[in-house]
Amino acid sequence: MAHPSETGTPSTAPPTGRGALARGEARLAWGLLAPTIAIVAAVVILPLLAIFWISVKPVKLSDLRAPELVLREDLRGLDAPGDAGIWRFRLRNSSPDRALRGVSFSDTVPPGLTLSAVPEPCALEGATLTCAFGEVEGGWRERIEIPATAAAAFDPDLDPDDVPARITAQASSVLTDATFTLDNFARIFDGEEFWSVLYATIFYTVFGTVGAIVMGLFAALLLDKSFKGQGILRGLYLFPYVAPVIAVAFAWIILFDPFSGSANALLIQMGVTSEAINFFGERPLALIMVTVFEIWRYFPLSFLFILARMQSIDSDMYEAADMDGASPFQQFAWLSLPQLLGILSVLFLLRFIWTFNKFDDIFLLTGGNAGTRTLTVNVYEQAFAISNIGAGAAVAVVIFGCLLLFSAFFFRFISQEEGL
Repeated sequence: MAHPSETGTPSTAPPTGRGALARGEARLAWGLLAPTIAIVAAVVILPLLAIFWISVKPVKLSDLRAPELVLREDLRGLDAPGDAGIWRFRLRNSSPDRALRGVSFSDTVPPGLTLSAVPEPCALEGATLTCAFGEVEGGWRERIEIPATAAAAFDPDLDPDDVPARITAQASSVLTDATFTLDNFARIFDGEEFWSVLYATIFYTVFGTVGAIVMGLFAALLLDKSFKGQGILRGLYLFPYVAPVIAVAFAWIILFDPFSGSANALLIQMGVTSEAINFFGERPLALIMVTVFEIWRYFPLSFLFILARMQSIDSDMYEAADMDGASPFQQFAWLSLPQLLGILSVLFLLRFIWTFNKFDDIFLLTGGNAGTRTLTVNVYEQAFAISNIGAGAAVAVVIFGCLLLFSAFFFRFISQEEGL
Protein backbone atom coordinates (compact mmCIF):
# COMPACT_ATOMS: atom_id res chain seq x y z
CA MET A 1 0.00 0.00 0.00
CA ALA A 2 1.43 3.32 -1.02
CA HIS A 3 2.24 5.98 1.55
CA PRO A 4 0.11 9.14 1.28
CA SER A 5 3.19 11.14 0.43
CA GLU A 6 3.99 8.78 -2.45
CA THR A 7 0.58 9.10 -4.07
CA GLY A 8 0.54 12.89 -3.76
CA THR A 9 -2.43 12.91 -1.37
CA PRO A 10 -1.85 15.24 1.61
CA SER A 11 -2.18 13.76 5.09
CA THR A 12 -5.21 14.97 7.10
CA ALA A 13 -4.17 13.49 10.45
CA PRO A 14 -4.10 16.17 13.22
CA PRO A 15 -0.69 17.17 14.55
CA THR A 16 -1.13 15.41 17.88
CA GLY A 17 2.32 16.30 19.13
CA ARG A 18 1.80 20.00 18.44
CA GLY A 19 -1.63 19.95 20.07
CA ALA A 20 -0.27 18.38 23.23
CA LEU A 21 2.49 21.01 23.33
CA ALA A 22 -0.06 23.80 22.94
CA ARG A 23 -2.19 22.37 25.75
CA GLY A 24 0.88 22.13 27.96
CA GLU A 25 1.77 25.74 27.21
CA ALA A 26 -1.79 26.82 27.99
CA ARG A 27 -1.69 25.05 31.37
CA LEU A 28 1.66 26.68 32.12
CA ALA A 29 0.30 30.10 31.15
CA TRP A 30 -2.73 29.70 33.43
CA GLY A 31 -0.46 28.51 36.22
CA LEU A 32 1.71 31.60 35.85
CA LEU A 33 -1.35 33.85 35.72
CA ALA A 34 -2.99 32.27 38.78
CA PRO A 35 -1.19 34.50 41.35
CA THR A 36 -2.07 37.60 39.34
CA ILE A 37 -5.70 36.55 39.07
CA ALA A 38 -5.82 35.89 42.81
CA ILE A 39 -4.32 39.31 43.58
CA VAL A 40 -6.74 41.08 41.23
CA ALA A 41 -9.66 39.24 42.81
CA ALA A 42 -8.51 40.17 46.30
CA VAL A 43 -7.75 43.81 45.52
CA VAL A 44 -10.54 44.66 43.05
CA ILE A 45 -13.32 42.09 42.88
CA LEU A 46 -13.74 41.31 46.58
CA PRO A 47 -14.12 44.98 47.68
CA LEU A 48 -16.53 45.53 44.79
CA LEU A 49 -18.65 42.58 45.91
CA ALA A 50 -18.50 43.89 49.48
CA ILE A 51 -19.91 47.25 48.33
CA PHE A 52 -22.79 45.52 46.55
CA TRP A 53 -23.45 43.45 49.68
CA ILE A 54 -23.43 46.44 52.04
CA SER A 55 -25.69 48.46 49.71
CA VAL A 56 -28.63 46.14 50.49
CA LYS A 57 -27.96 45.95 54.24
CA PRO A 58 -29.49 48.28 56.87
CA VAL A 59 -26.07 49.04 58.32
CA LYS A 60 -25.10 52.21 60.15
CA LEU A 61 -21.64 53.37 61.11
CA SER A 62 -22.21 52.20 64.69
CA ASP A 63 -23.08 48.70 63.46
CA LEU A 64 -19.54 48.09 62.26
CA ARG A 65 -18.66 47.37 65.88
CA ALA A 66 -20.36 44.22 67.11
CA PRO A 67 -22.69 44.55 70.14
CA GLU A 68 -21.20 43.41 73.42
CA LEU A 69 -22.12 43.06 77.07
CA VAL A 70 -20.57 45.77 79.23
CA LEU A 71 -20.21 44.92 82.95
CA ARG A 72 -19.03 47.06 85.86
CA GLU A 73 -18.79 45.82 89.46
CA ASP A 74 -17.91 47.45 92.77
CA LEU A 75 -18.22 47.07 96.54
CA ARG A 76 -20.20 49.71 98.41
CA GLY A 77 -20.31 50.24 102.18
CA LEU A 78 -17.69 47.58 102.87
CA ASP A 79 -14.81 49.67 104.19
CA ALA A 80 -13.80 47.54 107.17
CA PRO A 81 -14.39 44.05 108.62
CA GLY A 82 -17.86 43.79 110.13
CA ASP A 83 -19.44 46.33 107.78
CA ALA A 84 -22.64 45.51 105.92
CA GLY A 85 -22.90 46.68 102.33
CA ILE A 86 -23.66 45.52 98.83
CA TRP A 87 -21.80 43.82 95.99
CA ARG A 88 -23.09 45.66 92.93
CA PHE A 89 -23.07 44.76 89.24
CA ARG A 90 -24.10 47.13 86.44
CA LEU A 91 -24.74 45.62 83.01
CA ARG A 92 -25.77 47.06 79.67
CA ASN A 93 -26.02 46.17 75.98
CA SER A 94 -23.59 48.37 74.03
CA SER A 95 -25.92 48.42 71.02
CA PRO A 96 -29.04 50.62 71.18
CA ASP A 97 -31.06 48.47 68.78
CA ARG A 98 -29.48 45.01 68.37
CA ALA A 99 -30.24 42.17 70.78
CA LEU A 100 -27.79 39.93 72.62
CA ARG A 101 -28.42 36.21 73.13
CA GLY A 102 -27.25 33.90 75.91
CA VAL A 103 -26.29 36.78 78.20
CA SER A 104 -24.71 35.60 81.45
CA PHE A 105 -21.75 36.18 83.70
CA SER A 106 -20.04 34.42 86.57
CA ASP A 107 -17.72 35.75 89.26
CA THR A 108 -15.91 34.51 92.34
CA VAL A 109 -17.01 35.82 95.73
CA PRO A 110 -14.18 37.89 97.25
CA PRO A 111 -12.48 36.22 100.26
CA GLY A 112 -13.99 37.20 103.58
CA LEU A 113 -17.28 38.35 102.04
CA THR A 114 -20.53 36.68 103.10
CA LEU A 115 -23.57 37.08 100.88
CA SER A 116 -26.95 37.41 102.59
CA ALA A 117 -29.37 36.77 99.76
CA VAL A 118 -28.88 36.32 96.04
CA PRO A 119 -31.61 37.86 93.84
CA GLU A 120 -32.91 36.29 90.67
CA PRO A 121 -31.73 35.45 88.07
CA CYS A 122 -28.49 34.79 89.96
CA ALA A 123 -27.43 31.65 91.81
CA LEU A 124 -24.59 30.92 94.22
CA GLU A 125 -22.77 27.60 94.03
CA GLY A 126 -19.94 27.44 96.52
CA ALA A 127 -17.81 30.56 95.94
CA THR A 128 -19.06 31.11 92.37
CA LEU A 129 -21.85 33.55 91.56
CA THR A 130 -23.65 32.96 88.27
CA CYS A 131 -26.30 35.20 86.68
CA ALA A 132 -28.12 34.25 83.47
CA PHE A 133 -30.40 36.69 81.61
CA GLY A 134 -31.03 34.89 78.32
CA GLU A 135 -31.82 37.23 75.42
CA VAL A 136 -31.83 40.99 76.01
CA GLU A 137 -32.97 43.70 73.64
CA GLY A 138 -31.01 46.68 72.36
CA GLY A 139 -30.33 49.39 74.92
CA TRP A 140 -30.92 46.91 77.80
CA ARG A 141 -29.60 47.91 81.22
CA GLU A 142 -29.66 45.97 84.49
CA ARG A 143 -28.38 46.46 88.02
CA ILE A 144 -27.76 43.59 90.44
CA GLU A 145 -27.25 44.45 94.12
CA ILE A 146 -26.39 41.63 96.53
CA PRO A 147 -26.38 42.34 100.29
CA ALA A 148 -23.08 41.28 101.83
CA THR A 149 -21.22 41.35 105.18
CA ALA A 150 -17.47 41.71 105.58
CA ALA A 151 -15.81 39.13 107.84
CA ALA A 152 -12.49 39.50 109.64
CA ALA A 153 -10.59 38.09 106.64
CA PHE A 154 -12.05 40.66 104.27
CA ASP A 155 -9.58 43.09 102.67
CA PRO A 156 -11.11 46.60 102.49
CA ASP A 157 -8.66 47.58 99.74
CA LEU A 158 -9.86 44.78 97.47
CA ASP A 159 -10.65 45.85 93.94
CA PRO A 160 -13.17 43.44 92.40
CA ASP A 161 -11.92 44.35 88.90
CA ASP A 162 -8.62 42.62 89.71
CA VAL A 163 -10.45 39.33 89.06
CA PRO A 164 -12.89 40.28 86.26
CA ALA A 165 -16.15 38.44 85.80
CA ARG A 166 -16.45 35.86 83.01
CA ILE A 167 -18.93 37.22 80.47
CA THR A 168 -20.94 35.29 77.89
CA ALA A 169 -22.99 36.97 75.15
CA GLN A 170 -23.75 36.26 71.50
CA ALA A 171 -24.85 38.72 68.84
CA SER A 172 -25.53 38.51 65.11
CA SER A 173 -23.78 41.03 62.88
CA VAL A 174 -25.90 43.09 60.51
CA LEU A 175 -23.17 42.62 57.92
CA THR A 176 -23.46 38.83 57.90
CA ASP A 177 -27.07 38.07 58.83
CA ALA A 178 -29.95 37.47 56.40
CA THR A 179 -31.45 40.95 56.77
CA PHE A 180 -31.74 42.75 53.42
CA THR A 181 -33.45 45.95 52.38
CA LEU A 182 -33.86 48.26 49.40
CA ASP A 183 -34.40 51.29 51.62
CA ASN A 184 -30.88 52.50 50.87
CA PHE A 185 -31.68 52.87 47.16
CA ALA A 186 -35.12 54.29 47.92
CA ARG A 187 -33.45 56.89 50.14
CA ILE A 188 -31.11 57.85 47.30
CA PHE A 189 -33.69 58.16 44.52
CA ASP A 190 -36.34 59.81 46.71
CA GLY A 191 -37.02 63.46 45.91
CA GLU A 192 -35.18 65.90 43.67
CA GLU A 193 -31.90 65.80 45.58
CA PHE A 194 -30.55 62.83 43.62
CA TRP A 195 -31.25 64.45 40.25
CA SER A 196 -29.54 67.69 41.28
CA VAL A 197 -26.53 65.66 42.46
CA LEU A 198 -26.52 63.67 39.20
CA TYR A 199 -26.74 66.89 37.17
CA ALA A 200 -23.80 68.40 39.06
CA THR A 201 -21.80 65.20 38.53
CA ILE A 202 -22.47 65.06 34.78
CA PHE A 203 -21.79 68.78 34.30
CA TYR A 204 -18.56 68.60 36.27
CA THR A 205 -17.41 65.42 34.52
CA VAL A 206 -18.28 66.27 30.93
CA PHE A 207 -17.08 69.86 30.88
CA GLY A 208 -14.10 69.09 33.08
CA THR A 209 -13.03 66.24 30.82
CA VAL A 210 -13.59 68.04 27.52
CA GLY A 211 -12.06 71.26 28.83
CA ALA A 212 -8.92 69.51 30.09
CA ILE A 213 -8.44 67.74 26.74
CA VAL A 214 -9.04 70.89 24.65
CA MET A 215 -6.73 72.97 26.84
CA GLY A 216 -4.11 70.22 26.69
CA LEU A 217 -4.45 70.17 22.90
CA PHE A 218 -3.88 73.92 22.66
CA ALA A 219 -0.85 73.66 24.96
CA ALA A 220 0.58 70.84 22.85
CA LEU A 221 0.13 72.89 19.67
CA LEU A 222 1.97 75.82 21.25
CA LEU A 223 4.94 73.69 22.32
CA ASP A 224 5.12 71.40 19.31
CA LYS A 225 7.72 73.58 17.60
CA SER A 226 11.21 74.11 18.97
CA PHE A 227 12.07 77.56 20.33
CA LYS A 228 14.21 79.09 23.04
CA GLY A 229 12.92 78.35 26.56
CA GLN A 230 10.70 75.50 25.39
CA GLY A 231 11.91 73.13 28.12
CA ILE A 232 11.27 75.66 30.90
CA LEU A 233 7.77 76.36 29.59
CA ARG A 234 6.99 72.64 29.45
CA GLY A 235 8.03 72.29 33.07
CA LEU A 236 5.81 75.22 34.08
CA TYR A 237 2.88 73.63 32.28
CA LEU A 238 3.23 70.56 34.51
CA PHE A 239 2.99 72.56 37.74
CA PRO A 240 -0.81 72.31 38.24
CA TYR A 241 -0.67 68.52 37.93
CA VAL A 242 2.35 67.84 40.14
CA ALA A 243 1.53 70.39 42.87
CA PRO A 244 -0.18 69.04 46.03
CA VAL A 245 -3.91 69.31 45.63
CA ILE A 246 -4.46 70.72 49.11
CA ALA A 247 -1.98 73.53 48.41
CA VAL A 248 -3.43 74.60 45.07
CA ALA A 249 -7.02 74.24 46.34
CA PHE A 250 -6.44 76.61 49.23
CA ALA A 251 -4.52 78.95 46.93
CA TRP A 252 -7.63 79.20 44.74
CA ILE A 253 -9.84 79.73 47.80
CA ILE A 254 -7.63 82.60 48.97
CA LEU A 255 -7.37 84.06 45.46
CA PHE A 256 -11.16 84.12 44.96
CA ASP A 257 -12.13 84.99 48.53
CA PRO A 258 -15.02 87.51 48.51
CA PHE A 259 -13.47 89.63 51.29
CA SER A 260 -9.71 89.58 50.78
CA GLY A 261 -9.19 87.82 47.45
CA SER A 262 -7.09 89.40 44.72
CA ALA A 263 -9.59 88.41 42.00
CA ASN A 264 -12.44 90.40 43.58
CA ALA A 265 -10.22 93.39 44.26
CA LEU A 266 -9.08 93.43 40.62
CA LEU A 267 -12.64 93.11 39.28
CA ILE A 268 -13.88 95.96 41.48
CA GLN A 269 -10.93 98.20 40.52
CA MET A 270 -11.60 97.54 36.82
CA GLY A 271 -15.29 98.37 37.25
CA VAL A 272 -16.45 94.92 36.15
CA THR A 273 -18.53 94.56 39.32
CA SER A 274 -19.58 96.90 42.07
CA GLU A 275 -19.50 94.33 44.87
CA ALA A 276 -17.49 91.26 45.76
CA ILE A 277 -18.47 87.95 44.15
CA ASN A 278 -18.64 84.79 46.21
CA PHE A 279 -17.14 82.50 43.58
CA PHE A 280 -17.33 79.31 45.64
CA GLY A 281 -20.54 80.07 47.52
CA GLU A 282 -23.16 80.97 44.92
CA ARG A 283 -25.14 78.85 42.46
CA PRO A 284 -24.33 78.13 39.65
CA LEU A 285 -21.01 79.96 39.83
CA ALA A 286 -19.55 77.52 42.37
CA LEU A 287 -20.09 74.56 40.04
CA ILE A 288 -18.50 76.46 37.16
CA MET A 289 -15.50 77.38 39.33
CA VAL A 290 -14.81 73.83 40.49
CA THR A 291 -15.07 72.72 36.85
CA VAL A 292 -12.56 75.40 35.80
CA PHE A 293 -10.28 74.23 38.60
CA GLU A 294 -10.57 70.66 37.28
CA ILE A 295 -9.63 71.83 33.77
CA TRP A 296 -6.68 73.87 35.03
CA ARG A 297 -5.36 71.14 37.30
CA TYR A 298 -5.52 68.19 34.90
CA PHE A 299 -4.85 69.65 31.44
CA PRO A 300 -1.07 68.87 31.80
CA LEU A 301 -1.81 65.14 31.60
CA SER A 302 -3.60 65.61 28.27
CA PHE A 303 -0.84 67.95 27.16
CA LEU A 304 1.84 65.28 27.72
CA PHE A 305 -0.04 62.53 25.87
CA ILE A 306 -1.02 64.74 22.93
CA LEU A 307 2.43 66.31 22.57
CA ALA A 308 4.08 62.87 22.54
CA ARG A 309 1.70 61.72 19.80
CA MET A 310 2.16 64.89 17.73
CA GLN A 311 5.93 64.57 17.75
CA SER A 312 5.65 61.03 16.41
CA ILE A 313 3.76 62.16 13.27
CA ASP A 314 5.85 62.11 10.12
CA SER A 315 6.85 65.67 9.17
CA ASP A 316 6.86 64.81 5.46
CA MET A 317 3.06 65.08 5.37
CA TYR A 318 3.20 68.66 6.64
CA GLU A 319 5.91 69.56 4.13
CA ALA A 320 3.84 68.16 1.26
CA ALA A 321 0.72 69.98 2.51
CA ASP A 322 2.72 73.20 2.86
CA MET A 323 3.90 72.89 -0.74
CA ASP A 324 0.28 72.36 -1.84
CA GLY A 325 -0.67 75.63 -0.16
CA ALA A 326 -2.57 74.23 2.82
CA SER A 327 -3.07 76.73 5.63
CA PRO A 328 -2.01 75.88 9.22
CA PHE A 329 -5.66 75.35 10.15
CA GLN A 330 -6.17 72.99 7.21
CA GLN A 331 -3.03 71.08 8.15
CA PHE A 332 -4.33 70.67 11.67
CA ALA A 333 -7.85 69.69 10.59
CA TRP A 334 -6.86 67.21 7.86
CA LEU A 335 -3.46 65.94 9.01
CA SER A 336 -2.96 66.39 12.77
CA LEU A 337 -6.48 65.78 14.04
CA PRO A 338 -7.03 62.40 12.32
CA GLN A 339 -3.69 61.24 13.74
CA LEU A 340 -4.70 62.40 17.23
CA LEU A 341 -8.19 60.89 17.35
CA GLY A 342 -6.93 57.65 18.87
CA ILE A 343 -5.09 59.26 21.78
CA LEU A 344 -7.89 61.80 22.26
CA SER A 345 -10.47 59.04 22.63
CA VAL A 346 -8.29 57.19 25.15
CA LEU A 347 -7.76 60.41 27.09
CA PHE A 348 -11.49 61.06 27.07
CA LEU A 349 -12.17 57.59 28.49
CA LEU A 350 -9.57 57.89 31.24
CA ARG A 351 -10.34 61.48 32.18
CA PHE A 352 -14.10 60.82 32.21
CA ILE A 353 -13.70 57.91 34.64
CA TRP A 354 -11.22 59.75 36.86
CA THR A 355 -13.27 62.96 36.94
CA PHE A 356 -16.50 61.08 37.62
CA ASN A 357 -14.78 59.52 40.65
CA LYS A 358 -13.13 62.75 41.78
CA PHE A 359 -13.77 63.68 45.42
CA ASP A 360 -10.89 65.62 46.95
CA ASP A 361 -10.95 68.67 44.67
CA ILE A 362 -14.62 69.50 45.24
CA PHE A 363 -14.50 68.66 48.93
CA LEU A 364 -11.53 70.97 49.50
CA LEU A 365 -12.98 73.85 47.47
CA THR A 366 -16.64 73.88 48.53
CA GLY A 367 -17.32 70.85 50.72
CA GLY A 368 -20.13 69.95 48.31
CA ASN A 369 -22.10 73.13 49.06
CA ALA A 370 -23.68 75.65 46.66
CA GLY A 371 -24.80 73.02 44.17
CA THR A 372 -21.43 71.27 43.87
CA ARG A 373 -22.37 68.02 45.57
CA THR A 374 -21.42 65.22 43.23
CA LEU A 375 -22.07 61.51 43.66
CA THR A 376 -18.68 60.90 45.24
CA VAL A 377 -19.25 63.69 47.77
CA ASN A 378 -22.68 62.18 48.41
CA VAL A 379 -21.01 58.85 49.24
CA TYR A 380 -18.96 60.56 51.93
CA GLU A 381 -21.91 62.47 53.37
CA GLN A 382 -24.19 59.43 53.49
CA ALA A 383 -21.59 57.09 54.94
CA PHE A 384 -19.80 59.35 57.43
CA ALA A 385 -21.69 62.62 57.93
CA ILE A 386 -25.06 60.84 58.35
CA SER A 387 -23.40 57.57 59.51
CA ASN A 388 -25.44 55.49 57.04
CA ILE A 389 -22.91 53.07 55.57
CA GLY A 390 -25.58 51.21 53.58
CA ALA A 391 -26.77 54.37 51.82
CA GLY A 392 -23.19 55.38 51.05
CA ALA A 393 -22.54 51.96 49.51
CA ALA A 394 -25.75 52.30 47.49
CA VAL A 395 -24.50 55.58 46.01
CA ALA A 396 -21.21 53.85 45.18
CA VAL A 397 -23.18 51.16 43.33
CA VAL A 398 -24.94 53.89 41.35
CA ILE A 399 -21.53 55.35 40.43
CA PHE A 400 -20.35 51.92 39.31
CA GLY A 401 -23.49 51.49 37.19
CA CYS A 402 -23.05 54.89 35.53
CA LEU A 403 -19.41 54.21 34.68
CA LEU A 404 -20.30 50.73 33.43
CA LEU A 405 -22.90 52.18 31.05
CA PHE A 406 -20.47 54.83 29.85
CA SER A 407 -17.71 52.25 29.26
CA ALA A 408 -20.10 49.98 27.35
CA PHE A 409 -21.21 52.91 25.15
CA PHE A 410 -17.61 53.99 24.60
CA PHE A 411 -16.32 50.57 23.53
CA ARG A 412 -19.47 49.86 21.50
CA PHE A 413 -19.45 53.02 19.38
CA ILE A 414 -16.56 55.43 19.88
CA SER A 415 -13.69 52.93 20.11
CA GLN A 416 -14.88 51.09 16.98
CA GLU A 417 -14.94 54.32 15.00
CA GLU A 418 -11.41 55.12 16.12
CA GLY A 419 -10.12 51.60 15.55
CA LEU A 420 -9.31 50.97 19.22
